[in-house]
Amino acid sequence: MSLSGLKRLLVGKSLPTSAHAEERLSNAAALAVLSSDALSSVAYATEEILLVLVAAGSSALGNSIPIATVIMLLLGIVILSYSQTIKAYPNGGGSYIVARENLGLFSGLVAGGSLMIDYILTVTVSVSAGTAALTSAIPGLKPHTVLLCLIFMFLIMLVNLRGVKESGNILMVPTYSFIVGIFLLIGVGLYQQASGNIPAEVVTNLPVKEPLTLFFLLRAFSAGCSALTGVEAISDGVLAFKPPEWKNARLTLIYLGVILGIMFIGITYLANIYHLIPVEGETAVSQLGRRILGNGIPYYFLQVSTLLILLLAANTSYADFPRLCYFLARDGFLPRQLSILGDRLVYSNGIIFLSATAAVLVMIFKGDVNSIIPLYAVGVFTSFTLSQAGMVVRWYRLKTAGWQLSALLNGVGALATLVVLSVIVLTKFVAGAWVVVVAIPLLVWIFLSINKHYKYVAERLSINDLAPRGYIPRPRTEKVTHPAIVIVGHLNRGTVEALEYARSIADEIIAVHVDIGSTDREKLNRRWAELESDIHLEIIDSPFRSLIEPIVDFITSYEQQHPDVLSTIIIPAFVTKNWWEGLLHNQTTLFLKAALLGKRSRVVTTVRYYL
Repeated sequence: MSLSGLKRLLVGKSLPTSAHAEERLSNAAALAVLSSDALSSVAYATEEILLVLVAAGSSALGNSIPIATVIMLLLGIVILSYSQTIKAYPNGGGSYIVARENLGLFSGLVAGGSLMIDYILTVTVSVSAGTAALTSAIPGLKPHTVLLCLIFMFLIMLVNLRGVKESGNILMVPTYSFIVGIFLLIGVGLYQQASGNIPAEVVTNLPVKEPLTLFFLLRAFSAGCSALTGVEAISDGVLAFKPPEWKNARLTLIYLGVILGIMFIGITYLANIYHLIPVEGETAVSQLGRRILGNGIPYYFLQVSTLLILLLAANTSYADFPRLCYFLARDGFLPRQLSILGDRLVYSNGIIFLSATAAVLVMIFKGDVNSIIPLYAVGVFTSFTLSQAGMVVRWYRLKTAGWQLSALLNGVGALATLVVLSVIVLTKFVAGAWVVVVAIPLLVWIFLSINKHYKYVAERLSINDLAPRGYIPRPRTEKVTHPAIVIVGHLNRGTVEALEYARSIADEIIAVHVDIGSTDREKLNRRWAELESDIHLEIIDSPFRSLIEPIVDFITSYEQQHPDVLSTIIIPAFVTKNWWEGLLHNQTTLFLKAALLGKRSRVVTTVRYYL
């Protein structure tokens, strides 16, 4: 099987750009795709609170309920705040866009970098936690934790490469199975308590290792705030919904808040009344499942659904991380390859980049959730705070009808998340949060460096200072003996030099440009008429966003029509000052030359323009 055949088998056939509208999600599917991260956090958020409280002895475990209650109040504030953002940005109001528009470029980049880190950690934590659920049920698999994590990550990547709509259909079953499983666990547990049938359990008297101070409780609170990660995903993915997009997004956000709140409070309450104590090698949900549901089919249904939702919780990142990278790449702060739509109308390069980065973290931390959790939530609460603060500035600037209430809601959200961010950094700094605190400014520096390079390249390739030269008729021969086909990506200085070279060697010149849906044809044709009017420009539509195939087809067709002449294919290319800068640009020249390799009667020439 060829490489293209294998790709088609795994990912599916290419979709035309016109099918974009058909890939939108219903509310039910969007809840599965965009909320799986937030919903799945109930599988480990309560346990994270207990893991802190257990150091203060058995009597401290009861504090998990008031801590969970405060976290749910915070959830309500965040939900209300983001509902305002969705209404204000009906085309998608991610933290990067909101902060950049209202607080300035630097704040936007901090928000964007924070979210990138959070999405990568979400994949790492979700897959590791899902694998932990599997190894809790089948302890013999524990030595293979890292390998299992990598396999699961690869499968999730494949699902997402197949497209938004298809991944939504796949995700609905495990997401709703998990919701059913948790509600079954809570319902049976509450029934057992009401009927007085709680199974007897020997209560372990835990020694006091740390005093129950305010700082200690704040540590437990910050650990439980992992339950709020992923809430912003719906605000970032408004355009994934069916029309009316923003109304459906707000409704789905409310559904998420209600379901998440009930599940988190329910699990925490059950952990308290069943005197649950965290143990090595088994998750809190697994312990509750064994005690409440027994070791039969309901328990394994709960564990399998927990495994699947934790694994597929990573899908929230796969849905939003590539879109965030697209915005940053579009604005010149990330490599432009991340702004390209793949065969299935998803940003494939962003999906692959996310998978590779998360895989490295899994190998570094060996799939241990508790080692990764201290890094978690710093990024998301940074983006929460900047987004909501940006919305306050926006309301104050525009002063639309009812702006005071909207500004108040977003202001309370910004203040609440800022306090939580401070607590998280303060309590988790030594445990590992310092890594994220350092990584965010480092990412911003990388963004600015990439942007500086793109601006430099744009200046060097600019043709704004080239004066119109008017029409200069080319002498024509009775018979074409040496035609040249010039590939035109953008009309810049490199292209102009390639066309000059073509004039020096060819008696007929055809310029070919492929429009993948992003070409400003009016601007291109106008500037072409001013500078290159003696050369015909052929613009080819590419409904499947392919650059190479339309060019190869055009050249093949042209040579079939001119079998007795030797044509020269001229490819303009610019050369960067440093080798690593070349990684920031599409390697179209290399791919095109590889596609043309082996064709008969053809000369392929690269005209280099040195930056």
